[in-house]
Amino acid sequence: MPNQNRRDFLKGSGLALLPTLVPAGSLLAAEKFNKSFPANDEPISFFGDGIMYEPSDYLDVLQKANAKTPIEKDRYGSGGAVAALEKRFEEITGKEKAVFMPSGTMANQLAIAVLSGENTKIFVQDTSHVYRDEADAAQSVFQKRLMPLAKDKTWFTADELKQGVESLKELEVFSSGVGAVSIENPVRRTDGRMIPIEEIKKISEYCRSNNIRLHLDGARIYMAAAWSGVSIKEYASYFDTIYISLYKYLGASGGAVLCGDKKIMEKMPHLVKIHGGNMYGNWTNAAMALIRLEGFEDRMKETVKRAATIFAALNQTEAIKVNALDNGTNIYQAELGKGIDGKKFRDKLRDGYNIRVGMPNDKNRLFLMVNESLITRDASAVIDAFKDALKTR
Repeated sequence: MPNQNRRDFLKGSGLALLPTLVPAGSLLAAEKFNKSFPANDEPISFFGDGIMYEPSDYLDVLQKANAKTPIEKDRYGSGGAVAALEKRFEEITGKEKAVFMPSGTMANQLAIAVLSGENTKIFVQDTSHVYRDEADAAQSVFQKRLMPLAKDKTWFTADELKQGVESLKELEVFSSGVGAVSIENPVRRTDGRMIPIEEIKKISEYCRSNNIRLHLDGARIYMAAAWSGVSIKEYASYFDTIYISLYKYLGASGGAVLCGDKKIMEKMPHLVKIHGGNMYGNWTNAAMALIRLEGFEDRMKETVKRAATIFAALNQTEAIKVNALDNGTNIYQAELGKGIDGKKFRDKLRDGYNIRVGMPNDKNRLFLMVNESLITRDASAVIDAFKDALKTR
């Protein structure tokens, strides 16, 4: 199936650490893995990596948590829910220190700037967010030169990195030094494909043996962990720093956490301040992320199993074929059978079953993005809904 432009497609469509924030029970009693959805009529959405709350639902989740145990506010990112969140991510990643940041772009840029020191060259994937989607911040703000590898691919190999580094001796007259390597995993621009863990190990070994610092843009690392079976802590262990998003699947309306060794991370609060990111109150985003972290990894494991069950059943029919991507995570490619009206199929799922999918293209193909909304209903109910919608002609 030819790739669609996923951005255009989307346009169309540890409790012990939280004693002052989240009670031991579920926030909203539902089924085993549905602990913090607003209601049982929450739609199943095959868009995005997680639940994206409407303002009223967002406030409802916070109010219910606050009614049981008051949420503590921070002051300029210090104390309260922010401190609790940072402590939680230190445990999750195994890193010495975590720092809340207002955005993933700031987390990525400050990480590679500090890791590289006086050296100016940063090797990145050609398809990475750092290279393609951060407005040339590395060059214009931090005077770093991004060196792209693996054009149009998800990852570069350790051998390709080694070749790129060693070729600088012959290709450039004045050596400004290789400061760091930044890796995004999984990669948004290649539809959520991830880098094999064995290749990450090789890259990490090469960097450490050559005194090159390594940063992980792990905005969606929970997707890689769920689909690969590799823990967040193991992924983080191969890198000097790791950034994780708070809004892509943890329900917050913004924010990021950067984790790393204390010596590196102690420099970050000052840098956040001088680059205009030190906001007075950050507790609403930190509190939501803390709430959603409760049981999140278990819910994601169940989501992977539920998707496998549903798609295997649908593939037994002639009306739809759903395929996982090579090295893929939560994005699947689906193709409807001949004669099926794609618009009627979409509308039937939406209007009849509160299941949201994108509009199939002119070849009756579409992406299905799996997230934890899938586990709000039994697999059999979702399968039956799809089968009914596939009767549309």
